[in-house]
Amino acid sequence: MTWTLPLEQIRNLPVRGDHCKPLPIRRRAANIGAGQITGDWMTEETGFASRMGEIRAGFWPKTRKMLKQIGAARLIATTIFILLALAFARHSWSVMLAKDAERALYDVRALLASPRTETDPRITMVTFTEDTLRATGRRSPLDRAMLARGLAQLDKMGAKGIGIDILIDQPTPEDQQLIDTFRSMKTPTYLGFASNKTNATFMTLDQENFLRDVLAQAKPGNVHPTSIRLQADDDGVMRSWPDQPRDLPPLMANSLTGGHEAFRDFQGSIRYRLPAFADRPVFDKLPIDLISNPDLVEALKPQIEGRYVLIGGDIPDVDQFITPSSRIQKGETTIGLEIHATLLAQMLDNVMPNKIPGWGLWLIALGVVAMGALTAIGQMKIWKLALVLIVQIGAVVAVPFLWQFHGIDTQGLPVFGWLVGWVFAYTAVGTAARGIGAEQRNFAQGALGKYLPRDIAADIMKNPERLKLGGEKREIYALFTDLEGFTKLSHQIEPEMVAFLLNNYLDVLSETVLEHGGTIDKFVGDAVVAFWGAPISRPDDPDRAVACAVAMYEAGEAFRKRAPEGVPPIGVTRVGLHRGEAIVGNFGGEGRIQYTALGDSMNTAARLEGANKYLKTKALISETVVEKSTLGYFRPVGRIAVSGRSTPMAVFEPVPHQSLESVTQFTELLRRFDDKDPNAMAELEALVESNPDDNALANLVERLREVGPGGYSALDK
Repeated sequence: MTWTLPLEQIRNLPVRGDHCKPLPIRRRAANIGAGQITGDWMTEETGFASRMGEIRAGFWPKTRKMLKQIGAARLIATTIFILLALAFARHSWSVMLAKDAERALYDVRALLASPRTETDPRITMVTFTEDTLRATGRRSPLDRAMLARGLAQLDKMGAKGIGIDILIDQPTPEDQQLIDTFRSMKTPTYLGFASNKTNATFMTLDQENFLRDVLAQAKPGNVHPTSIRLQADDDGVMRSWPDQPRDLPPLMANSLTGGHEAFRDFQGSIRYRLPAFADRPVFDKLPIDLISNPDLVEALKPQIEGRYVLIGGDIPDVDQFITPSSRIQKGETTIGLEIHATLLAQMLDNVMPNKIPGWGLWLIALGVVAMGALTAIGQMKIWKLALVLIVQIGAVVAVPFLWQFHGIDTQGLPVFGWLVGWVFAYTAVGTAARGIGAEQRNFAQGALGKYLPRDIAADIMKNPERLKLGGEKREIYALFTDLEGFTKLSHQIEPEMVAFLLNNYLDVLSETVLEHGGTIDKFVGDAVVAFWGAPISRPDDPDRAVACAVAMYEAGEAFRKRAPEGVPPIGVTRVGLHRGEAIVGNFGGEGRIQYTALGDSMNTAARLEGANKYLKTKALISETVVEKSTLGYFRPVGRIAVSGRSTPMAVFEPVPHQSLESVTQFTELLRRFDDKDPNAMAELEALVESNPDDNALANLVERLREVGPGGYSALDK
């Protein structure tokens, strides 16, 4: 079977990929001779000047043509996906599951960008610990007598300000002692306050009234209410400053510093800091037991004097929070008192990271989606596409880290949304582009597919000049197959069944060739002739050809097993593969042409296919192919001399199911045999005995006995 194309059909093909309709022909000056077809094609309405005007018309006509090719349904679907991509790239923080991914990415950025610092000399935490609770015998409410003694001592030590992260919301026997201490305080002291309105879960109206009464009794002391409100995200992680309702007093950090108006409504990210050294925490922490001991006033004074002191609990099961750091590092939780200390330090440092405005996020989302869409229609080679993808994905991931490190608040930055939006846009536009390409391929198959293989047809659609008569010398990988005993089989069954089996068999093998990038030259009965290296040459052609040889044998075996009932056993598929030079091109006369390869390499591949029968192999690969292939599963099966070649050639059998080690050891064993190692033959015979089903191995050893080291077998084919 040959692939041919009538020249009259060539003349009626559209030029250079205009797949909508044939161009009307005004003038065609053809010169047929010397194996070439040349032509001057012009439309009946344009000519050169009109063509130049068409170029100057610019982008819009091409766009209209592209939209027409896409089609209304595909255009609507693509637009919907683009809009979804844009929406996701902007609002992924509001989408379930995506929000979790965004938070995780932010937590990593926040952890890596967190500054490492020495112990902060401005703030000290004083805590009720488990030891304190055991010593006082009080867990809830906390021992207020201990709190009163601690406050009195802090007042003497010269604290700059005191914040109490404890709610005095129910009566205890020690209340009067605490109130008396409040009245005597000279240091500005801020007592934690919460209201039923803003925290109904933990603060009843009675509790709020009791707290207000305590604050009223503390007058005229220097004690004032302060908000101790903290708000974790719905995943339990403390990432942001809490909202600060105006019906609550200022947040503790704001109260202690005398009021930073800019921070009064700030709800950006908390700037966490990490210790520069493992044994030096970010904030000093002292148990209230020590502070309340009057004998330690002078010893502890350097850690209190001139500092902001925060008092609260450090109890494992109370007031514990997860931070981005502890979430990523799976470390211990952070007490609420330390969160307040972190807010205070951030306020003292006046660190208010800027966020990218909403319009900026829309612009970025638009850019990311456009980048994905343009990449999809870029028609780049695979290595360029891989490089572009790496650069783009790297930029999407790296830029938020750079912003975080340079003081921009990236919480709320839809990084995961950008990635998904990019993928949506790339997929949607790529699908539309592939749809256009499919229509173009359908046209190529309709016009040329009856005469030429699909890969050649596609290449001709891109390069119509390939239709000229003539050929060129190319290095190719020629492949021949044969179905053992098919001629005999065809005499034993009905002609209809012969046609059915042959068509299905050739379909299977043809698809195998095309899947491995080969060019189908022709069918000769049940034989398939194919080659690699023309009209398109690829660096991995040898590996493609070898893999195809193996796949064709395996496809033939699968075909045998699927034979209909009543059909006599079908023979094996044998394959020969050789590398050499050939003349490849279009050959024929004025009326018909055929794309094929001519030369000794094609004949040698045919001889190798036939040699399988004598060598008991399934596929034979010449040494010229093995030299170029990067695959390592070639088992040598000796040297043979075939008809038409003056010199013997080394041949190999592909054995992909054997380990590389065993193939290497066998190759070394044959080398030792050729070097006249006296033990080599015995080892080969032992291999035959241990592999009784390996007919090719047994045949090789039998031939080696006959020809000896360095010898070769002469075959009829």
